[in-house]
Amino acid sequence: MAVIMYVDFPHKDVWGKEMANQMKDLAESIVKEPGFIWKFWTENQKENMAGGVYMFDTREHAEQYLKMHSERLKNFGYTDIKGRVFEINENLSAIGQAPF
Repeated sequence: MAVIMYVDFPHKDVWGKEMANQMKDLAESIVKEPGFIWKFWTENQKENMAGGVYMFDTREHAEQYLKMHSERLKNFGYTDIKGRVFEINENLSAIGQAPF
């Protein structure tokens, strides 16, 4: 069953198009991860937060990715990384026009 994973962390670097240019290689690598379905990249410049909302095919794949990605973010110098995995209520999400 597909799951949603949410990650955020403090970010005070680049935003918008500049972030997209800087993170293009990372974005291209993420789509190759086992079980990856999609990702929304999130940014909140006002609160200096960045992150993403992901969909993976299984909890196992999401948790594996979260562990690896948290370590990668730490290696990039990020701290206070928060990540959670959630099951999806597909019936209610379909009513809400979720992008399955």
